[in-house]
Amino acid sequence: MTTTAARTASAQAAAPGRRRSPLLTLGMLAFLVYFLLPLFWLLVAATKTTGDLFSSFGLWSADDFALAGNIGNVFAAEDGVFGRWLLNTALYAIVSAGGAALLCALGGYGFAKFGFRGNKALFGLVLGAIMVPSTALAIPTYLIFAQIGLVNTPWAIILPSLVNPFGLYLMRVYAEDAVPDSLLEAARIDGAGELRIFWQVVMRLLAPGFVTVLLFTLVATWNNYFLPLIMLSNPSLYPVTVGLANWAGQATVAGGSGDVIPLVVTGSLLSIIPLVVAFLLLQRYWQSGLAAGGVKQ
Repeated sequence: MTTTAARTASAQAAAPGRRRSPLLTLGMLAFLVYFLLPLFWLLVAATKTTGDLFSSFGLWSADDFALAGNIGNVFAAEDGVFGRWLLNTALYAIVSAGGAALLCALGGYGFAKFGFRGNKALFGLVLGAIMVPSTALAIPTYLIFAQIGLVNTPWAIILPSLVNPFGLYLMRVYAEDAVPDSLLEAARIDGAGELRIFWQVVMRLLAPGFVTVLLFTLVATWNNYFLPLIMLSNPSLYPVTVGLANWAGQATVAGGSGDVIPLVVTGSLLSIIPLVVAFLLLQRYWQSGLAAGGVKQ
């Protein structure tokens, strides 16, 4: 009995899920510091004045805590244009993310659950499109939009962001396992149409994948710089990326003097807060296996 208990304890201690690796732990801590250190520096730098940014230690606050004043200056600069940039960015990101996630859900479900001629060939084109960088398509997109009169409009940012080959691939792979064929057959036997099946049955099962694509597109559109740079010439239509880059250019021209650098630093901090909030609000939807046990195979 004692030998059996000892073997059981030894087996449990050697189980892969219970192993602890000091080297792996140190590596993960190093990655954690690597990712969080720039955010910590940004938070600390946003509390400093122009002089303190150059004279104090970068990873610690100065005696003059100027965060509230910096935030006020950001929203007051150039007649409050930063607030306009934030609203523009939110509009571009939310509409693009929602539209792209919905299109990817429709396309991925169609590729996964409907057999039609050319299915594999078309999906191969999708996989090929993943390998094409978005910056390589920016100039051709600009030329096309210039011909149809969409340059310097919000549609010049929203429409290209709706195309997400990686999101379509992700939703196709997810739909294959998350949506049981027997559940679709049962819905069709009950007389439900294809659109009703998609909205009332499939979308609930695809919710984790949908939110994943939504967040990926939201972050990509929120951080997009090159496309708005070439598409927009009206400062009132700029997103925060282009607007802050213009302020940074002004700071470079001024040689680092003046109050422009705190505007750039504090504006950068304010621009990432909505993304952090979005992740915190949507992380509970990152689940899988919602259909597990719902249908007996």
